[in-house]
Amino acid sequence: MRKPASLCCSLLLGLLLPVVAGATELYRYTDNKGVTVLSRQGVPPEFIAKGYEVLNEQGRVIKVIPPAPSAEEMQRLLADKARASSDAQLLRLYSVPEDVDRARGRKLAELDGLISVARGNLQSARTQQANLQSQAADHERAGRTVPEHLLAQIDNQKDEQQRLQKDISRYQDARKHADASFLADRTRLSELLERRR
Repeated sequence: MRKPASLCCSLLLGLLLPVVAGATELYRYTDNKGVTVLSRQGVPPEFIAKGYEVLNEQGRVIKVIPPAPSAEEMQRLLADKARASSDAQLLRLYSVPEDVDRARGRKLAELDGLISVARGNLQSARTQQANLQSQAADHERAGRTVPEHLLAQIDNQKDEQQRLQKDISRYQDARKHADASFLADRTRLSELLERRR
């Protein structure tokens, strides 16, 4: 009994395969010679980026796969996406341009404070270095060798001054960057709010 049932299934499958094969979609694409190709096998990988169409058995287009964007288009799309994200964040952070002005004022005051502290520390380091050099000069005038620890302290004060000068330059650069960034944010926010009106 099992043999005829399996034979029946095999026959049925054999009859259905051509019908299923006939229902296969067609793929239309352009090859590297500019020739339009119709294929039931699919689109070769090297032509997928050019885009293609999927057709049903009647030859009607049922799906269009557009060409992949060029490098320039991709760059533009990514820039547009980044701009949209930046715009959304601006609108979340600030309601009116005056909010940007207040945030800018706070940030610049913070950086001015850091610059002021670094300048005070630099002046202090210069004073300490001058005192240490005066002590070293006293030793030399008295005909004594300047102690190693005194020379090391003078070198440390010189190193500290260099570090503080670099900090001041870094804070000044950060201030310029913050100022330009807030001004750009204010301009952009004004544009976005104007569009909403």
